[in-house]
Amino acid sequence: MTNTIQQSPLVAARVLVGVYAALSIATVAAIAVLQAVAPDLAGPAAWIRGTIVAATSILMLVFANQAVRGHRRALLRWRIVAAVMIVAIAVIVSIPGLIPLWMRLEQVLCGVLLIGVAALVFRRTHP
Repeated sequence: MTNTIQQSPLVAARVLVGVYAALSIATVAAIAVLQAVAPDLAGPAAWIRGTIVAATSILMLVFANQAVRGHRRALLRWRIVAAVMIVAIAVIVSIPGLIPLWMRLEQVLCGVLLIGVAALVFRRTHP
């Protein structure tokens, strides 16, 4: 069932989610390359975190596409996943030594993108 939802902030947020998804997938590819050439930069924590982030980014993109088409429940799911991922990223980057520095910086960038997404999808202009 579709409903009328103000589109422009959601479309902008969907673009940010697309960038987040592309960055997340590129990170998994980087982990694979680093595993071969510099294994100390691509340990198990990087693999686990990278895979989870890439999977949730794809899920978030599905929710974003549905929300832009007017599905209210998808907007709710999108809001929940964005909020959870922002908190998870904040926790992960705050734990010293858990993930390599390069991935910590990538996660900070992901967090910044998701804060932008949250600012757009949590606007009161959506019914």
